[in-house]
Amino acid sequence: MTNVTGVAAAGDQIRVMIVDDSAIVRGLVSRWLEEEPDFAVVATHRHGRLAAQDMTQSQPDVVILDIEMPEMDGLTALPLLLRAKPDTVVLVASTLSQRGAETSLRALALGAADYVPKPDPTGRLATSADFRRELVEKVRHLGQRVRSGSAAGLRLPLGPPVAKPAAPAPAPATSAFQPRPQPLRATEKLRPYTGIPARVLCVGSSIGGPQALMQFLQGAGQALARLPVLIVQHMPPTFTTILAQHLGRTANREAAEGVDGEPLAAGRIYVAPGGRHMLVEKVGERPVIRLSDAPPVHFCRPAVDPMFESVARVFGSAALGVILTGMGSDGARGALAIADAGGNVIAQNEATSVVWGMPGAAIAAGACAGVLPIEDIGPRVSQLIVGGRA
Repeated sequence: MTNVTGVAAAGDQIRVMIVDDSAIVRGLVSRWLEEEPDFAVVATHRHGRLAAQDMTQSQPDVVILDIEMPEMDGLTALPLLLRAKPDTVVLVASTLSQRGAETSLRALALGAADYVPKPDPTGRLATSADFRRELVEKVRHLGQRVRSGSAAGLRLPLGPPVAKPAAPAPAPATSAFQPRPQPLRATEKLRPYTGIPARVLCVGSSIGGPQALMQFLQGAGQALARLPVLIVQHMPPTFTTILAQHLGRTANREAAEGVDGEPLAAGRIYVAPGGRHMLVEKVGERPVIRLSDAPPVHFCRPAVDPMFESVARVFGSAALGVILTGMGSDGARGALAIADAGGNVIAQNEATSVVWGMPGAAIAAGACAGVLPIEDIGPRVSQLIVGGRA
């Protein structure tokens, strides 16, 4: 039975449905959202079947969807929710466990826009200011995309690993996403590309990042064998472990979380472990990974800025940075450090980003040589790695 906990009093409120088998979680999240003036919690449900049946009546903009529920779990319900209301975006909530991380990535492949770690009603997350801030900000950013009529670009299904890494992979045929040319704003100026071949590739991403990373790595192909690849994706522990495994399969490369003191090796992908910053430091003549427990940057640990800044110090003009979809401004300062050291930085364009905060901030900082749709970034990076002038 539908439990309607609030109805939008104004037409511009973001309509939210909460689907979770825990009454405690439903109540907690409802209270958080109802304290925000731009949200209306239009329904709560204890399993996916009730939610799917109620989509037409409640008309949510955003669904916060639990994974493990009785009668119908979240992965089963997800395609039904999107079929009932295609312009809805789904934010998956899952536990901080290996299984939770695996199912979250599966949900992204099925069309979910993003995920949040599910709060433990008896643990610290139930009163965590960080969790509340993350949930509210993600619902707000995703809901604003729906209200603006641009929700189609929020669903880029994760494609399977390509058989031949050298061949750029096309966008998945099942995606509803259609890229649009995105002109730069008048105040945004690009730097010229340098002709210096890259010796390291560093990538930063957040909301929508797993999907974008998969497509980007597929498009870069065999060029990734020539240099180490460092990735910071805003994710908690365990999730980054599973993400590294998925990225390795997609790119057909060795991939794992970075280990403190580990020397950088060409052809290997290093993912910053959740809860720790990942930096690069030169020991003798050899660059190595350094992990840091320094305070969060932009509320994030790992954060993109510390990693990019360390790469700029060690590699200078041979650094190549990529800023993908994400909320906030993390990466802008580090991208500027790479650009000022003579390296190249590419940002994902607004039309193909789930949230254009991070790429937009890097562009506004004057750090970027290119602003490209996600399907074009991999081939352009491949060209820069092998020494061609873009």
